[in-house]
Amino acid sequence: MAAKKIKDTTIRKRIDFFILVEKIKLWPSRSGTLHGIKVFTVTGVLAEITTHCNKTFVIRHSRRSRAARWLRNKWYFRSCQKCRIPEWKIEKYRKTRFDQHRGSLFRKETDS
Repeated sequence: MAAKKIKDTTIRKRIDFFILVEKIKLWPSRSGTLHGIKVFTVTGVLAEITTHCNKTFVIRHSRRSRAARWLRNKWYFRSCQKCRIPEWKIEKYRKTRFDQHRGSLFRKETDS
């Protein structure tokens, strides 16, 4: 069976941080470990992330934070062994580009 080719995805660089994290479903911890997100709950300017290895992080809404830079620049040292992030998801993350003038905005859907 042939492997499916993963296409390049372009996302706007200045996208809303919580929308980006919720869409990518990956979180770089301070130690450089890439975790998979199981539950993402937003409460005002804070959000709570629960990973597949049952670690919990409370994050602030900031586009200039360490985690935002690490996500945009795709910096991480290793993926978490307990989270078991599939190889296709890491490859898709590697192929994602962030551009200032083009790409998806991932706008929230509003109820009409």
